[in-house]
Amino acid sequence: MEWSIQEIARKAGTTSRALRHYGDLGLLAPSRLGSNGYRYYDQDALVRLQRILLLRELGLSLPAIKGVLEGQRDAAVALRAHLRLLEQEQARIGRQIASVRTTLHKTQEGTELMAEEVFDGFDHTAHEREVTERWGRAAYEEGDRWWRSLGEADKKAFQGEHEAIARDWGRAREAGVRADSDAAQDIARRHCAWLSSSSKEPSRSYVIGLGEMYVADPRFGKNYDRYGDGTAAFVRDALTIYAERRLSD
Repeated sequence: MEWSIQEIARKAGTTSRALRHYGDLGLLAPSRLGSNGYRYYDQDALVRLQRILLLRELGLSLPAIKGVLEGQRDAAVALRAHLRLLEQEQARIGRQIASVRTTLHKTQEGTELMAEEVFDGFDHTAHEREVTERWGRAAYEEGDRWWRSLGEADKKAFQGEHEAIARDWGRAREAGVRADSDAAQDIARRHCAWLSSSSKEPSRSYVIGLGEMYVADPRFGKNYDRYGDGTAAFVRDALTIYAERRLSD
């Protein structure tokens, strides 16, 4: 079975122009060209398009997606990895929904709230694997011990400080502030000071890697892009400049 480019665009929620662009980049070749020059796609092409759209949702650029697809020849293995990520995100969101419902119900009823109920689904250990793979097990365990040592008031203050920094990033980007300006670099200084709350001053490579992760992974980038599209990229650029100028490895 095969589908025309218009049918695929409609079913995938994209455009024929985008599909042709994917083809021009070598991302998604049509299965065949009709005598009228129309592009048609078979089942294998549909699976490849699904992988492209999934990677786009993770914030990867088209050149990066091409590299991923070329490095993952086994579609089934790649799709299983995607599925695990989606299921983990689904479970986390489900816990957050249940947490908010519980909070709403108990506040309306005037009954006592438990901290575990309020913050279920917001567990920092959800990113244990990423932290361990990027910066080592010792880095994760140090941060985990510090977080667990905090009281509820200290945890809320720590999160509130980050919210203030994120809002200032958004305002600076909206105002057209340059990443290398004094204003942006002062926010970068505050951001790095916030990062060092649990340990010593962060290293140059750590901060640069973290900035890249803000852009590449929407789970982190949304903390900044909710204050305006492009804020995560602005944060990355400013942090990279600050790290290269001020921090050492």
